[in-house]
Amino acid sequence: MKTDIKSPMLYRSLAENLIALIEKGTYRVGERIPSVRQMSKQQSVSISTVLQAYLLLENQGWVEAHPQSGYYVRAKLSEQAPEPEISSPAKDPSQVSLHELAMMLMRDSTNPGLVQLGAALPNPNYLPIEKINQALAKAARRHAVDGHKYIIPPGLEELRIQIAKRAALSGCQFSPNDVMITSGGLEAIDLCLHAVCRPGDIVAIESPMYFGTLQTLEVHGLRVLEIPTHPRDGINLEALSFAIQHNPVRAVIVISNFNNPLGSQMPDDKKKELVELLARHEIPLIENDVCGELYFGEKRPLVCKSFDKKGLVMLVSAFSKDISPGLRIGWVAPGRFKTELEWLKFTISASPPTLPQYAIADFIESSGYDHHLRRIRREYARNVELMSSAVIRYFPSGVRLTRPSGGFVLWVQLPEGVDSLELYKKALEEKITLAPGHVFSATNQYANFIRLNAAEFNYVIERSLEKLGNIIVRGNQS
Repeated sequence: MKTDIKSPMLYRSLAENLIALIEKGTYRVGERIPSVRQMSKQQSVSISTVLQAYLLLENQGWVEAHPQSGYYVRAKLSEQAPEPEISSPAKDPSQVSLHELAMMLMRDSTNPGLVQLGAALPNPNYLPIEKINQALAKAARRHAVDGHKYIIPPGLEELRIQIAKRAALSGCQFSPNDVMITSGGLEAIDLCLHAVCRPGDIVAIESPMYFGTLQTLEVHGLRVLEIPTHPRDGINLEALSFAIQHNPVRAVIVISNFNNPLGSQMPDDKKKELVELLARHEIPLIENDVCGELYFGEKRPLVCKSFDKKGLVMLVSAFSKDISPGLRIGWVAPGRFKTELEWLKFTISASPPTLPQYAIADFIESSGYDHHLRRIRREYARNVELMSSAVIRYFPSGVRLTRPSGGFVLWVQLPEGVDSLELYKKALEEKITLAPGHVFSATNQYANFIRLNAAEFNYVIERSLEKLGNIIVRGNQS
């Protein structure tokens, strides 16, 4: 039996040996170190000694524990690149004209011959495909006839009940009647814009902003006013207040939790301040929370809607990032605009798909949904850290990148002079696709930025990041 009586500080020596192996690259960021039992056997020390060593490594930031999985090497804070600078978009409203570039990007995202670092799609290996297929089969059996009927707005009551229950975790007190089911999150945003804007109106948005939202604004013929946005804390409220005072802003759009592409998360006090600012001016807020469940911390973040007292916040979300993008089920809590949105939904597309509503309601009600969420949160947090470390390792000095606390995208600021659209074209020659910064602004603000999808990380992706880094270096030298 191992007692370690002669070496009460043996755990420190064990920890130092592991640190040396990590620094030499024997154990790389994201890799699992030997289990407690394996290390105990390898080093002929007690389990308690190994636990003490691992706890010391965890406290010093060398490793992190993954529940029911083990200990993994994490990126040291000293290895992190600086964050991108706060955005400084144009001060005047502008028309959006990005559809050709956005559609090119989306077409490339479906090409199986490319390494997909561009489109912000969830990792298919993390989707509950088997359970959802079972739920769909069950719904088809139980609702053999009703499953083929329209469910007119506001949508399936069973699903709206489950959404209302989960909304409490984000600080909202909904009844099922406060929720309307839509055909995905983008349709929900489209309906909200239909309800409150007319062509030529000004909509204030975070900058950078997800290009899908920009496309919706373009279709509506709306002018966009881009507001400076911090890479960690979200939209600059002073700049927004100034913009409202000097422009007839008709609506505001934010992704309050885990902005795409920044990954930013507005602090709760800023969410409250934003809602109060807009309430004073009677300006509707369209809040996109599609990645709100994919948080890396201990607690589900609040939404702006939780501070809404006047019904001006239209909260939008979808199940595309955590359950299935293909089922096309989203929802909106439209506040005072409920009646108009239900009418718009019926006139534009009548009803979301019926069987998927039954299947998702059944899956959410089961305990399997929360178990699934806990797993993918851990995996996405790990993949974001792995990709961040790889970018720092392979990209040239001077690179900046965000530090998301949820979701699975990275926003990377490349050295001055790098054109991300040219990089996109050169990357395609290497069978790699990425998202150039151009598509995240109506005014071409982000020529030397790219967005990377960190939903998956493996050997092929790491080698692709190394190739990208080499392309950037060669471009700077030419």
